[in-house]
Amino acid sequence: MDLQDFFDFTELLIDAGIDNARLLVELARAIGGIAALLFISKRIFEQLIADNPIMILPLLRPFALVLVITFWGPFIKLLMVPTNGLTQLSEEIYADRQELVSQRLIEKQEAILRVDVPAFVENPDKEADLWDKGINVLLTTYNIITGRAIRNQVTYYTMEGLRYVTEVAFEVVVYLIAFLRTVFCVLLIVFGPLVFALSIFDGFQDSYLQWIARFISVNLYLPIALIVLSLTQQLLVYVLGKEIELINSMGQYEASFFFVTGLIVPVCGICGLAMVPKISGWIINTSGTSTGGGRMLRTAAMMAVSKGALK
Repeated sequence: MDLQDFFDFTELLIDAGIDNARLLVELARAIGGIAALLFISKRIFEQLIADNPIMILPLLRPFALVLVITFWGPFIKLLMVPTNGLTQLSEEIYADRQELVSQRLIEKQEAILRVDVPAFVENPDKEADLWDKGINVLLTTYNIITGRAIRNQVTYYTMEGLRYVTEVAFEVVVYLIAFLRTVFCVLLIVFGPLVFALSIFDGFQDSYLQWIARFISVNLYLPIALIVLSLTQQLLVYVLGKEIELINSMGQYEASFFFVTGLIVPVCGICGLAMVPKISGWIINTSGTSTGGGRMLRTAAMMAVSKGALK
């Protein structure tokens, strides 16, 4: 299965998760309704006991959360709009880099053939033709006697085997990141309505903020992974260009000199992909969302209420 096909398949799984979340939407609405009744009753009772005017704005919070639960599918689609745009842009960049890498690999193979098996220009003069053939015979005999041809072939295929193994590990990490992103995203979508319903109760006020931060952070896994892949491909294009220049400047091709493209670059890419969840956590901080975001919203609500009371 191609990487793009797998990404499309994960999108289908996310759409299925949105459909499955409807099973919990009705339950979450019922819990949210009970929680809203208890929340409003408690707040009004506290204001009456303290002989304070009843503030309407804080009482609208449960209705907003129940409204989000009611339109859960469109709410999820709205949250995924920015990350889907980033993913599409990252896929286009990765596709361009992949074409460049394929072109450079072909150029490297042609450079190896030019250096290792010299192509002599045909001369209409028979003596020159015999001279070229004699040079070819001498080079072939020299390669066989010294074992250079066999040694270069063994080294070349060994490096190609290492490159193949590292590329397979590279692709496995990419598929794993896409799969984990899909699993986390589907679980968050399915249980999200319950999180929003429980956020109405005291003690869980900031749970929905933490849920939103984690949902966006998980959806950033794929665009970040594609950007890391694009950077790895760009590094590979640069290294292949340097290797082609070195091959063209060599009198004889030595395969042992070229191990960067087969080993070092894929390992760097694997290390970068392993850091994708950490990088996503740097972009969207999920640890401090509960305290910081909730404090900001409560401060804004209190400022609005106090400004209305002063009027």
